[in-house]
Amino acid sequence: MLAHRTTGRGPRLVLVHGFTQNARAWGPFADLLAAHHQVVAVDLPGHGGSDGVVASLPEAADLVAAVGAAGGGRDDRIGHEVRADYLGYSLGGRVALHLALSRPASVRRLVVVGATAGIEDPDERARRRRDDDAAADRLERAARDIGCDAALDAFLHRWLSQPLFATLTPVQAELDARLGNTVAGLASSLRTCGTGTQAPLWDRLRDLAMPVLVVAGALDERYAPIARRMAQAIGANAQVALVPGAGHACHLERPAYTARLVESFLGDPHLGDP
Repeated sequence: MLAHRTTGRGPRLVLVHGFTQNARAWGPFADLLAAHHQVVAVDLPGHGGSDGVVASLPEAADLVAAVGAAGGGRDDRIGHEVRADYLGYSLGGRVALHLALSRPASVRRLVVVGATAGIEDPDERARRRRDDDAAADRLERAARDIGCDAALDAFLHRWLSQPLFATLTPVQAELDARLGNTVAGLASSLRTCGTGTQAPLWDRLRDLAMPVLVVAGALDERYAPIARRMAQAIGANAQVALVPGAGHACHLERPAYTARLVESFLGDPHLGDP
């Protein structure tokens, strides 16, 4: 089973992190959600305590579902499946989409943050896969040249210097938590779960029957339009929410606002509108 950490009490909410993160990298956002939920934060394959696990996106989805089902009570069951709410960010959003499509009876409600249903153009998808493989090669080569710790630190600083994270402050980036990953794990994740490895899911989004909330930062020029398109492709059971003044990692940049959005969607009576 994937490594994970559990906090809070209430309806089960499984958090699935983005690339280079882990179960400790949710910041105040997870603490806010744990006030009214049992929050189960997983370490995806190649990350945190699951750094030695190698899995494709569909395989990762099954592993996350196993964590979400573990120890479920009578009220969580429908037939033989144990249901939970799932929230996935970026890479975690892509994993959560696979989970919801392959095991719909396990998912009570779904939240995806800063995620995509895949790259549709085959040439662009192949280029992205080559780029991710090359990045994994460079990371491993740097580890041999300068040592794993220095290579990991340099890689994370380059990753967070992308325009995608321009609005994320150093404190919000949760760098200390990200340093809990390993060179081997992140290289493996790039090769097995990078966006270039993903078969596009756009034509399957209409099969999602559970309530879905699609979230993106309003300043995220790449993923805000994708969020709108995803919600439209899913249909009437989906809604889209853009977090004002935030970029790609909107849950880290504006944790209280984003938590209220999620709580409102999940039906928590203690919180009002954002």
